[in-house]
Amino acid sequence: MSMTSPVAYNLDEGVAVITMDDGKANALSEAMIAALLEALARAENDPSAAVLVGRTDRFCAGFDLKVMMSSPEAALALLGSGSGLLMKLYGAKLPLVLAVTGHALAGGALVVLTGDVRIGAAGAFRIGLNEVSIGMPVPLLAMELARSRLLPTELGPATLQSKIYSPEDAVRAGYLDEVVPADRVLPRALEEARRLAGLPKAAYVGTKKRQRGKTIEYILSNLESDAADMLGG
Repeated sequence: MSMTSPVAYNLDEGVAVITMDDGKANALSEAMIAALLEALARAENDPSAAVLVGRTDRFCAGFDLKVMMSSPEAALALLGSGSGLLMKLYGAKLPLVLAVTGHALAGGALVVLTGDVRIGAAGAFRIGLNEVSIGMPVPLLAMELARSRLLPTELGPATLQSKIYSPEDAVRAGYLDEVVPADRVLPRALEEARRLAGLPKAAYVGTKKRQRGKTIEYILSNLESDAADMLGG
């Protein structure tokens, strides 16, 4: 990883490994978002699958709170950039496997919801949408991603009630597909990426577009009005 970028890009036997590591909690800052978008675009142009992995104990902390609290304008700009990233991940034009190495709250939980297969680390980690508990309504984007991936019976607890899940409970809710020991998270994610890479890519991408395209279109067409409403604009 370069000294300036919070994201590293490597190839592992034909699979792109995109590693988030800002040395802290892996917040979705403008720098992290830009680096992830660049890495994803690179992956879509070459390898047959990609793995997105966090740092040990910290997958992704969500939107950078310093920016979110600095001004409504800065918050809107970061939400816009982050929403664009989440939709690119959710609609990625190749199989995308997530190696969820630790905590994933708020925007971090949304990143988890974008993956095709989500492999989580066992441990005392917290995954979930905590917006209501900290005084924020759950954004439309978050609600629709949760609606698309979580069990219907968990949608209310996960959003309205700010329920936070352990990795094992996150599997039952729909955030994760599997939990393995922490040292097995990346190897297991690579196994899944190689399995998905064996499927015909055009058929895979075309099916994903049909499965997720309407949700992406709905979210993107309502982003501005929802963000303005949330921020009192």
